[in-house]
Amino acid sequence: MNSITIQSHAKVNIGLQVLNKRPDGYHNLHTIFQELDFHDTITLTKAESNSKLTASIKDFPLDKSNTCHKAFITLKQEFSELGGVQIHVDKHIPQGAGLGGGSSNGAAVLKGLNQLYELGLVANDLEQLAMKIGADVPFFIRGGCQLGEGIGEKLTPIARLLDYTILLVLPSFSISTSWAYKSIKNGLDVEGKKANFADLFRRDIIPFELFKNDFERIVIPAHPEIGKIKDALLENGARYASLSGSGSTVFGMFDEDTAASAAESVLPSNTRTILTQPARV
Repeated sequence: MNSITIQSHAKVNIGLQVLNKRPDGYHNLHTIFQELDFHDTITLTKAESNSKLTASIKDFPLDKSNTCHKAFITLKQEFSELGGVQIHVDKHIPQGAGLGGGSSNGAAVLKGLNQLYELGLVANDLEQLAMKIGADVPFFIRGGCQLGEGIGEKLTPIARLLDYTILLVLPSFSISTSWAYKSIKNGLDVEGKKANFADLFRRDIIPFELFKNDFERIVIPAHPEIGKIKDALLENGARYASLSGSGSTVFGMFDEDTAASAAESVLPSNTRTILTQPARV
């Protein structure tokens, strides 16, 4: 096998609590990660040495800071005999939108190289390597629906298939993750704040009203458009609507495609919308 093509899926956060700040500067989180059908496509082709990255869009970073390069370097450190790779990303997941596109790309390259070079790594091995690339990268090794804790690397699978159409709404601006974490620092370290998202998610009827994203309390005042989009989704039939991650994507979960399409029609014209579904693992 000289080449392999792999899908690199987006995610949303259903509920996101930002807990205490850790000594290493990161924050402990409590969230439900849900993988989506919406995806980039990554093609890996064997090369003599090193990694070369290309993409279908102009503003995609191609330097060594890219998670695709980091994935190759991480594996090369473990397998010195590893050959090179040409990586091409057919990019659809917007950058800086809270959908995990960069993390997903890194995980996809890890999984793809494992297959391409027949390294024999199992999911647990890949998750350990993924932690060296970024906080959300381990989730995308298995994907599906998982509880995320720690900085996102402590993962517990949740056997729940959501039967919803998901409408992603992308405003015309992005939100800096570093700004969001700096802005949310007030009000942390509150004892007893942590909800039990996993147990709530396993109920016959999920009480979505109990799933909150802490970033909304600082993002919505700074960007009132986010609040208007969320309200519009809820007023037009969404069972649940929320910011994903620290934004800027807002998503709504609908019982059927027609309801999601109807909600899509009332949104501001300067927003981008994407209809998708939870990924089936």
